[in-house]
Amino acid sequence: MSIPFDVQGKVAVVTGGAGVLCAAMCRALAEAGAKVAVLDLRLEPAAALAAELGNGSLGVACNVLDKASVEAAAAQVLEAYGRVDILINGAGGNKPQATTNAEQSFFDLPADAVRWVFDLNLMGTILPSQVFGKIMAEQKSGIIINISSMNAFRPLTRIPAYSAAKAGVSNFTQWLAVHMAQEYSPQIRVNAIAPGFFVGDQNRRLLLKEDGSLTPRGQQIMTHTPLGRFGVPEDLLGTLIWLVSPASAFVTGIVVPVDGGFSAFSGV
Repeated sequence: MSIPFDVQGKVAVVTGGAGVLCAAMCRALAEAGAKVAVLDLRLEPAAALAAELGNGSLGVACNVLDKASVEAAAAQVLEAYGRVDILINGAGGNKPQATTNAEQSFFDLPADAVRWVFDLNLMGTILPSQVFGKIMAEQKSGIIINISSMNAFRPLTRIPAYSAAKAGVSNFTQWLAVHMAQEYSPQIRVNAIAPGFFVGDQNRRLLLKEDGSLTPRGQQIMTHTPLGRFGVPEDLLGTLIWLVSPASAFVTGIVVPVDGGFSAFSGV
């Protein structure tokens, strides 16, 4: 019996879709035959990626912290496709002002910076889940994938707001999985992916020196990663396709680490 990893013809909405990791997810979904709505804060990169994807893909400007903006994006998606089968809540990130360092102690972190990180990562997951989840509730089917983080499993030093916000995303994933299945339809599933350490624009200087060698922080991470490397966007795609396809039909409410073994290693 073949395992049904089929997403052909499905409609997938990806917030933060023009970012490095989410753009790779958009490409994988399009290559698998899905129609992809790329939602991003700026229209230009979203539209450019949608044009690259083809297959009737759509670029939409969307501020995930403004429910009216999310509702307007949902209206565009429904006008184009008539339904929503998959939502990937990919918008997220950290802020230097919410990070402790030699010049800024935990006690001096500005409340507005901490709040910004919580809003983007947690509210930026909840609001799209409300808007697109309501569509799925009316359809009686759908799949929501949230993006958590390794920091939700094992908080890293210096980033208290980001770690706590992503822990909230993991908890919300479990809550929403139960709520949607019990209140609306067991054909609605909610899961999350927790990437380990992937080098991106936000953390490059923390992990790598200008010559490409590891910083002390990067070396600490590598020492605690049994597979001995940082992740690349393609490492997330197999897990993604599994979670959005019928292959995971009996899977809901889980957070899958894609971390090279970091969460399994005690350091001893």
